[in-house]
Amino acid sequence: MKVELIRAWPRRFETMVLELDEGACVADALRAAGWAGTPGSDYAVFGVVADGSTMLRDGDRVELLRPLLADPKEARRRRAASRGR
Repeated sequence: MKVELIRAWPRRFETMVLELDEGACVADALRAAGWAGTPGSDYAVFGVVADGSTMLRDGDRVELLRPLLADPKEARRRRAASRGR
């Protein structure tokens, strides 16, 4: 089965298409890509949070998620407060 792996940074991204055996999981895909052990990463399959044991299907897209630098709600509150609202 074919799966696509994607990891992104603010101004660039890396993508890789892999051919894996049926029954492979996220951890298997990461090992095959050489991305196993990427520090601070969470994973998603088509935007749905997953973990290393999540089973993959043909055509899945595995995304490595970066940690948030700021809480989105808190950032909105700060912007609204600076505008005087």
